[in-house]
Amino acid sequence: MKAMLSLLCCCFVMVSLAQNKLDSLLPVRGFCIGAPNPERVNQFVKFINEELAPRKVNVLVLRVDYNYEFKTHPELRDTLPLTLEDVNKMVNACRKNGIKIIPQINLLGHQSWASKTNKLLSVYPQFDETPWVQMPAKYVWPNADKLYCKSYCPLQPEVHKVVFDVVDELCDAFGADGFHAGMDEVFYLGEEGCPRCGGRDKAELFAGEVRIIRDHLAIKNRRLWIWGDRFIDGKTTGIGEWEGSYNNTWRAIDMIPKDVMVCDWHYERADKTPVLFAMKGIDVVTCPWRKPDLAVIQTNDMVQFRQQSSKEMKPHFQGMMQTVWSDADAFLDGFYGNKTDEKNGANTPWNCFRTIYQKIDSM
Repeated sequence: MKAMLSLLCCCFVMVSLAQNKLDSLLPVRGFCIGAPNPERVNQFVKFINEELAPRKVNVLVLRVDYNYEFKTHPELRDTLPLTLEDVNKMVNACRKNGIKIIPQINLLGHQSWASKTNKLLSVYPQFDETPWVQMPAKYVWPNADKLYCKSYCPLQPEVHKVVFDVVDELCDAFGADGFHAGMDEVFYLGEEGCPRCGGRDKAELFAGEVRIIRDHLAIKNRRLWIWGDRFIDGKTTGIGEWEGSYNNTWRAIDMIPKDVMVCDWHYERADKTPVLFAMKGIDVVTCPWRKPDLAVIQTNDMVQFRQQSSKEMKPHFQGMMQTVWSDADAFLDGFYGNKTDEKNGANTPWNCFRTIYQKIDSM
């Protein structure tokens, strides 16, 4: 009996040491994906238990947007909303496996996609930054209106009351101590035709919106997570207008609170921009998508940044987060082999996910 207890204690110590080493290597080991449709929630819970947990994923960012049965603003419910029961199933699975779950609603930008106006502006058109830009019957890029995605006007006096109602309700439902606000690829901001923010400094507008969201979340001790592209000078770096900013919002990096978590995404090259955020005293995670070979380089970089940096900068290099730009349903079909991607071959988010966590496990 004593021998058995001694063996169990030894195993526990070894597991604890391995976990501590992993946490020191990469404190954040994340996975970001669109929320499942209600009928696939049970399958997604199975994926959490059988795939995320064994790989030691410890953060799940779930892009919910308006796919939830909001009580505060039922008019904003999308067509297939999750119920509180659905949410509880995912929350319980994550809690059991030591995974922090962070819900996302896209704020500021991404208020439309292609030819469709998303829920917030379709219900509250008065929030639109560019109401004179009509949604096309057939979307093409580039276009005369420079329309990528619509934005809401950050200075519209009623927008934050509505937005914060649903943000708070979603965070409460998920029992979350963090919230992801998106805020990537904001092309419409401070437009001349807007009577409120037209002509204002775009960097100040962007930083102001980050601050107001961050300050609201802080009331309930919740942390703001956002994408990092608008803080990168796209022209000077050559990174471009998608993974960086061409409209001068990049100067906002010096105007935001330092406790914001930045998710730095690069999908074509392993750009070394995490160093930029760490040098500004901001926590950062690197986010790959669908190129496994690139993701390995980015993972190695993140580990090297932590190992080769000063004691002041090291804590700001927080880790890795796999991103999936579909809902969970499409990803699960690919991951479990129910569909193939003949066009991209091995360059798929499910292969990238497997490769990243094989690499982390090998470390």
